[in-house]
Formats: sequence, structure tokens, C-alpha cells
Amino acid sequence: MTFDASQGDRKYRTSERVGGLVECASLQVELRRFDPGWQIDLTLDCTEIAVLLSGQSTIRWTGDGHRQEAIARPGVAWICPAGVHESDVEIVGSMPESLHIFLPPSLVGESALSNFDIDPAGVQLAYAGGVPDPRVLQIGQLFQGLLNRKLETTDRLFLDGIQLALAAHLLGAYSSARWRPVARAPTIAPERLKRVLDFIEARVAAEISLDDLAAEVCLSPYHFSRMFRAATGLAPHRYVTERRIEAAKEKLRLARSSLVEIALDTGFGSQANFTRVFRKMTGLTPGQYRALVTA
Repeated sequence: MTFDASQGDRKYRTSERVGGLVECASLQVELRRFDPGWQIDLTLDCTEIAVLLSGQSTIRWTGDGHRQEAIARPGVAWICPAGVHESDVEIVGSMPESLHIFLPPSLVGESALSNFDIDPAGVQLAYAGGVPDPRVLQIGQLFQGLLNRKLETTDRLFLDGIQLALAAHLLGAYSSARWRPVARAPTIAPERLKRVLDFIEARVAAEISLDDLAAEVCLSPYHFSRMFRAATGLAPHRYVTERRIEAAKEKLRLARSSLVEIALDTGFGSQANFTRVFRKMTGLTPGQYRALVTA
């Protein structure tokens, strides 16, 4: 199918397209930066896969007839099959890097499916919104490495492989026959969760204990930890660490502070600890990351 290059601009009113895949007819990939606000009600004629790469926001929306709300953080994905109507989409908070992949409704050709003994009639995707999906995040990061540059022959071969891997994952995890929404455990009410998240943002440079977070919503540390994980998909300590990494990334992009200053300003205590944690979570040292984003 031929992709409408303006579909992301039409759907996402408060966003800016900051990157894209060039010279490719089989799919469209966009990197977008979002400001808070309401988006456009829209039904796309292609399948859209969206995954947050960095940042955090509360998102409220109606998809497939159901009103939903989720905390969007890196790795949270939306699977929106062709023909599904999304409306009343509200983004609360900025998202600096959100990747959007637009695919044909069939995902892959019928001949390719037959090679793997897959019945094309059984590959209808389900709508899945606001689901943590590490595999989609990994694939999105691979796509991100191909944006905004002329594709070489080897890049096109790599791109074909990524697209096939994504299609295989979607068919395996999100086909209508297999997808079941995860039963939700008791969780923190949105307004109480926001209080905790705001507490973390305001004190990202300081020591933050589990007791401090639990006291903010008048829960025991044990119950708070369980309910926080149910609401965000992360343990409190891991969430705090990820927010510190995101704050550090922003400072590294600005290139105004030394690594020691950034380490202290984002709660890591020392440059050595900052480097160790940053490399463990991103695969790069802070210096390597700064060189990459400021080149």
C-alpha cells in the first residue's frame, strides 16, 4: 500500500515530527516529540504501532470503544490495527521521543505467511493500548538507528529483517485469537499515583526511600510497592532509577554541565556510580551518549 506521509501530523496535533525513515515504500516510521494536549479523533487505514522511547506522561483515550488510562513510560506500546477508531486522546506531560510505525493492514504478504504455514485469515490483530512490551521497545530502538539518513544496501537488508521480526512478534502476541488484556491487580488511584510521581520528580537529586514514597499515599511500604508495580509495571526503586536516567539524558543533551555535576544533580552521588548505572541501563557510558546526541 502507499502510505500517506501526513497521517502522523493529522492524528497528533500537539506533536512535532523530529525524525523519520526515508526512501522506504513498505512502511513508515516517525520519531515524534509530544507536548501536553488533546489529539485528533481518527481512524487510520493502516496499522500503527507506537512505543515510548523516553519521557513519561499520563495518557487517557478511547480505543476500540473503551475508555482507558495509562502511565506512559519507556517501553509502553500501543497496537492499533487498521480500522480501529481512537478518540478523546489526552496527553498529560511531555514525551520527547515517541516512535510510530505505520504498517500495511496485512503486516506481511500472504505468500510470506504461507511459507510458515500461517493462515492469513487468522492473523487479525487485537487492539492493545498502554501495554509494557520490551520486545517492541527493542525493535523500535533498532528502527530509530535508521532514521534521518540515506539507506545503504545493507541497511535495507537490516530493515527487512526488523520489519519481519516486528510482524512475527505482533502475530504471536497480539493476534485476536491470542491477545487477552492482563488482569489488573489492585492499584493506586490515578490522583494518588500522580502525587507520588510528582514527589519523585521534585526530589530526583535527593535520597528517596521506599518509606518516603509509601508515606506520600498513606500506605505501608509492602502494599505500596505491590500497588505501584501494578500501576507502572516497575518496582519503586527501578522507577526512580529510570527517572534519574531520563533527567541525566536531558542534561547530557544540553551539554552544559560536567559529568560530575550531572551525577550529583540527578541523585547518583558520584560520577563512578552514575557511569555504572547509566551504562547498565543504556549500553553506553554518559560520555558516549553525550557524543552521540550532540554530534
